Amino acid sequence: MLKSLKTTAIAAALALAANAATAQEPTADTVVATVNGTEITLGHMIMIRAGLPEQYKQLPDDVLWDGILDQLVQQTLLVQAGPEDISKRVAIALENEQRSLQAAEYMQGIMEEALTEAAVAEEYATAYADGDRGVEFNASHILVGTEAEAAELAERARGGEDFAELAKAHSTGPSGPNGGELGWFGEGMMVPEFETAVKAMGVGDVSDPVQTQFGWHVIKLNDTRVAEAPKLEEVRAELEDAVRTKAVDTTLDALKAEADIATEPKSDFDPSILQNLDLLGE
Repeated sequence: MLKSLKTTAIAAALALAANAATAQEPTADTVVATVNGTEITLGHMIMIRAGLPEQYKQLPDDVLWDGILDQLVQQTLLVQAGPEDISKRVAIALENEQRSLQAAEYMQGIMEEALTEAAVAEEYATAYADGDRGVEFNASHILVGTEAEAAELAERARGGEDFAELAKAHSTGPSGPNGGELGWFGEGMMVPEFETAVKAMGVGDVSDPVQTQFGWHVIKLNDTRVAEAPKLEEVRAELEDAVRTKAVDTTLDALKAEADIATEPKSDFDPSILQNLDLLGE
């Protein structure tokens, strides 16, 4: 019997301790200070910290606590000392801020709901797997200063001399020591004149002299291939951004289609009036 009573007492004590710990658990509504009856809560402090520039967020938490609380106390004192009615400027700013925050929160929910693995996979298929990825080229070149020198080297290469050796001996470009090899490249990666020449060549061909902003080129097309799609993980970030953007755009299009929106003609206003802050003082 005694053992049973002890067990019950211990259990009751543990339950009371647990309830006390739960009751003391801070929430956003936990009051951290009171200024002339006006409460400042932990939530107020958390939101201030969330909006700080990154360099300030690196400060120690105890330093931020003191600084943020002091700022809120000072602001509260100034509000209490100021006029009871808020100005038009403040009222409009509050309306804009509330609109912005509510819209951002709703938009965040739309993006989070839309961002699924299935949506990312579908975006990948649309952007890469199902699209025309174009052609990639593998070429070498010899870069020289004059057309005559380029023409001579082109003839020597067509006559059977090793292109890589000619590049090593004569090319002034950074790829010269490597035999003129440029590796694989796709559309838009080379200057237009060089790209146009490469597209007109067959594998193994040596070009006539091609002039670009860098000088005169003799080009040899080594190979071509269909451009390979990147791995999904390599482009996950851009795919996720696309999914989020499409979800928001789709939602906005639907909302606009159902909404009754009427805007006044811009011609009724001088657009420079947007600079007139004096109107907010009325």
